[in-house]
Amino acid sequence: MFGYRLLKNSNLLSKISDINQILTTESLKIKEKCFSKYIFGSGIDHAEVISRQYLLMRLLGQHLNRALLFSLGKSNAGVVYYLPPEWRECIRKKGFKVSSFRTALQWNAFVAIMLAYGIVKIVKIIFNGIRAALKQSKQKPKNYVYFNALSPNTLPQPCKDGRSHDIISWYMQWDGRIKDIDMLCHDVINSKPCILDGKPVVPISSPIPQLAEIRKLLQFTVWGLGAIIIATLDFFRGYWWHSVLLNQAALAKQLRLQNPEFLAENYFFHNSSWIYRPLWTYEAERLGKRITFYFYSTNCENFKRVNAYPPPVYGYQAMNWPHYLVWDEYQADFVRRMVGESAPISIVGPIWLHTSSEEMPNLKGRSVAVFDITPFCSSIYQSMGIDFEFYVPKISKQFLHDIQEITNNYGYMMLWKRKRKLKNESSIVHPEYLFFAEKLSNSQNVIIVDSDISAFRVIEASEFVISMPFTSTALIARQLGKPSCYYDPCCLLQKDDRAAHGIEIIQGSKELKQWLNYYSCS
Repeated sequence: MFGYRLLKNSNLLSKISDINQILTTESLKIKEKCFSKYIFGSGIDHAEVISRQYLLMRLLGQHLNRALLFSLGKSNAGVVYYLPPEWRECIRKKGFKVSSFRTALQWNAFVAIMLAYGIVKIVKIIFNGIRAALKQSKQKPKNYVYFNALSPNTLPQPCKDGRSHDIISWYMQWDGRIKDIDMLCHDVINSKPCILDGKPVVPISSPIPQLAEIRKLLQFTVWGLGAIIIATLDFFRGYWWHSVLLNQAALAKQLRLQNPEFLAENYFFHNSSWIYRPLWTYEAERLGKRITFYFYSTNCENFKRVNAYPPPVYGYQAMNWPHYLVWDEYQADFVRRMVGESAPISIVGPIWLHTSSEEMPNLKGRSVAVFDITPFCSSIYQSMGIDFEFYVPKISKQFLHDIQEITNNYGYMMLWKRKRKLKNESSIVHPEYLFFAEKLSNSQNVIIVDSDISAFRVIEASEFVISMPFTSTALIARQLGKPSCYYDPCCLLQKDDRAAHGIEIIQGSKELKQWLNYYSCS
């Protein structure tokens, strides 16, 4: 936190995000001949990008940011964090001291642990395959699609009207879906199977079926021994990438040996895991299967500054998914700016994700739907490396205060849907915001809406929608034909920011009164 204050007082908060951005875009400078096709398989042509993506996913984020801030906050301290040699040099060039010995020691320990993890993964696949072979039943393969990294509240949970705004329900009403499937599968293991539009929605333990044939198990075992030898020898000569990615290579080989009939027709990944495209997906694509990346939100860009746009959020420019589903042309333009003009993109409108079977509270009179963003406590927020202080208690409180006061004066109920359940996550939410939220919730015209209830239902029950920039709810409201705006209470944003997707940005309480009065009278 002391390091953060030093950067802030020196107007250098962007120093942390600049490093994240450099590590995203700069090549690891590993020669192509140093990558083994035996390890990378069908991903060999993208080996450097795959290696960089995997490191970005594993190493970047709050832990690296904390190490950088700590080195700034402690006099003459160097950065101590398990970084590959290529990245240590990048950080030195940006003016940070790096503790060479301790960082190298941690890095080698990390690579050794990843090597051991890869060996364990290979052994586990073999043993699971043996069990599957002993239990093998001759069932006819079924056509299915698979949704990766879901949670219980992203599964179908219909309300009394039969609707559910989850990702699987969205898929079933999407015109671009594969029509002749037998099942919809996901990875929420403890969930109960259900039926959606006559199709079973079934949890499965892995996107890759077990190797249930003895011949294929033997092939995998031979490959595994060879891969372990290669990765181990390369570990001792500094070729870390084979050790680090051995566990991913094992999954890719497992899929490579599969009968394509037992694989999903389409694998779906969402933008909570935007950086790393799994190595096994290259094998699935080679076998004719679709790999689809979808955005369930649109709040993906940094705020525009007075004179220019800042660099994008780290990780996006390293993406190389074969197909993107986006909400609108603004988001399509964002993807093109990140990965190139030739990116395969489909504009599909708002994509559902979270939902709940809980009903909306009983409402009387007119209402305004309000969507804010919950500020984190200082230690978490500062370690996120954000260089533009907007999602902080001061602004969040002003946002809610102004809306509550103005809606009350105009005779509207304020339907406040929080981003998260405050009681369950009080340890990570800023205490100043918690205190204010508790006080505001007791106001006469404020109705708290359960955070799990779909934003679609809240918006449908309201006359107007006010969102904190740049949450996706403003776009949902536009699709549903409701007057919608972003509210900037402290006049910090640029009104022509492309991240607003064409939604009007209202600044200050005076403009908000005028906006609400205009639509109230029209």
